[in-house]
Amino acid sequence: MKLVFAGTAAFAVPSLRALHSAGHEISLVITQPDRPGHRMKMTPPPVKVAAMELGLDVDQPERIRDASVAQRLRGLAPDLMVVVAYGQIIPGAILEIPRRGVLNVHASLLPRWRGASPVAHAILAGDRETGVTIMKMDEQLDHGPVLASRAISIRPGEDTPALTERLAEAGAELLVETIARLDEVQAAEQDHSQATLAPRLTRQDGALEWEMGAEEIDRRVRALQPWPGATLPTKRGRVKVLKGHVDGSRYVPDLVQLPGKRPAPAKQVLGDA
Repeated sequence: MKLVFAGTAAFAVPSLRALHSAGHEISLVITQPDRPGHRMKMTPPPVKVAAMELGLDVDQPERIRDASVAQRLRGLAPDLMVVVAYGQIIPGAILEIPRRGVLNVHASLLPRWRGASPVAHAILAGDRETGVTIMKMDEQLDHGPVLASRAISIRPGEDTPALTERLAEAGAELLVETIARLDEVQAAEQDHSQATLAPRLTRQDGALEWEMGAEEIDRRVRALQPWPGATLPTKRGRVKVLKGHVDGSRYVPDLVQLPGKRPAPAKQVLGDA
């Protein structure tokens, strides 16, 4: 099948690779522009790196709403478009171009956790399971009909990076399976009354206090990795907590980081602080 793929974050890379391995003709990969990274060095998004390794054509428009993007897609006349962690809303002018529509891989069991940070919000809420959903996109946020979903248990102590990696692989597998069965899959409308939102995280979300209690602190520390990160007040000021554990009613930091320093064992850095 002739595809156009739109994705940016590392979560999207397994899906791109899986589609390529399955033999689909990926005529174009759309991803966001290179951005300043470590020490302000211009850094390509993970999807661009993967696409170049696979020898695929890449386009990096600043805004996917630009008329030139739709014009190029019309010229390609794709059968299907796949969007995974792209980072911009896909406009109606593009949604109507592919003959078979536009599919999206979302890192939750929709309609729960619509939005930009579904993995973190699942951990924050103490959910015991989450999953991946393949849906047909419409112009509203994570609103379209569901073609397939797969539940994934959240492991004890699992943080956002580890869970995201597992969901990315599960989503890639389910995507390829769904496209192979596209003629027989029945799309089901979401129960919009059950929708919950997973908005982008902020630095304020990571400012923790001991009064929150051990379980709440533990969920936040795990959910807010790698950004915005979680900090707790100590005798040495606010310290970023990278890992820790619950001991009865206490939260015990295990790995911490002082500003401008490398991560280090909490006992070494804080002592009894």
